[in-house]
Amino acid sequence: MSDQSTHAAPVAYPARLQVDYPAQLDRVKTLLRVVLIIPIAIIYGVLTAGATQTVIDQSGEAVSTTSGGIVSCLFLSTLLMILFRRRYPRWWFDFALELTRFGARVCAYFVLLTDEYPSTVEEQEVHLEIDYPDVERDLNRWLPLVKWLLALPHILVLFFLSVAAFFAVLISWFAIVFTGRYPRGLFDFVVGVGRWWLRVQAYAILLVTDRYPPFSLR
Repeated sequence: MSDQSTHAAPVAYPARLQVDYPAQLDRVKTLLRVVLIIPIAIIYGVLTAGATQTVIDQSGEAVSTTSGGIVSCLFLSTLLMILFRRRYPRWWFDFALELTRFGARVCAYFVLLTDEYPSTVEEQEVHLEIDYPDVERDLNRWLPLVKWLLALPHILVLFFLSVAAFFAVLISWFAIVFTGRYPRGLFDFVVGVGRWWLRVQAYAILLVTDRYPPFSLR
């Protein structure tokens, strides 16, 4: 009898990102991207930013206060729900997922990965999936309290990778303007950095998984 070793296929991480590689990109749209993105960037900013209010204190001085934006509110509310109720309401998760997808489409458009103007509804060329967690089975109720700390090594690495991605986008901008094509290696690198950020976001901010993110662009 011959021994046959079976290797289980690696389980996909609960947060995944893919962007369709464009065969050709519009040179004019790329040239004017910083201007074209302003309307949708304002919409996303208004949707996610906190409100700033100026009040007069007892000494007569004006004091500005800023409420937490929707992202910080989602994080805190989800943390409390998992901690005290061991729940992650499905409608809550669906809202966070669609907001994350919208932000990914805006970001992909800004870094020249696609020419299609970001939709608030349609998936377009940006495919982002996050698995809905079974809180009682998959999530430790206490871990969300320290996930931000555990994610610091990733954030440090991603800081330098994001700087590199900035220069990759800058080089790609010139390449697209002159040739109409996004260099495939730079495209994959920029998407990889976004994919890494998504995994860290799913782990430390959206709190949908306790599985530690891999240090990988793939």
